[in-house]
Amino acid sequence: MHLRPFHLAIPVDDVDKARTFYRDILNLPEGRSSDHWVDFNFFGHQLVIHYKEKIIDSVKHNEVDGKAVPVPHFGVVLAWDDFHNFAKEIGAHVKFIIEPYIRFEGKPGEQATMFFYDPCGNALEFKAFKNDDQLFAS
Repeated sequence: MHLRPFHLAIPVDDVDKARTFYRDILNLPEGRSSDHWVDFNFFGHQLVIHYKEKIIDSVKHNEVDGKAVPVPHFGVVLAWDDFHNFAKEIGAHVKFIIEPYIRFEGKPGEQATMFFYDPCGNALEFKAFKNDDQLFAS
């Protein structure tokens, strides 16, 4: 099956602040927009930020490799070198929840990963596999 782009719509309580983050910090090309939503090219996928009034909700975490991973989260799998370049580019502009590191080192599914929040509290994970064939390794 040919991989098709996914569509993901996420809530933001400040469209202008979120737009600036995704466009200027993550360097995502902007597409269509209105006062209440903005489309972005998220590494070939369609990410849409939609205005939604802020709801106070407790953050949930699951332990993975000894780290508290925020749930929910979303992101993309990058190529190994692209991951490391991207981490360097954004490092001065985001506060990492989980600093870039190698997870499951020397084991099936070895991967580089990092987590951070957007300005509206959405958790993002970017990762890269040492060997892309290990994406679904058990």
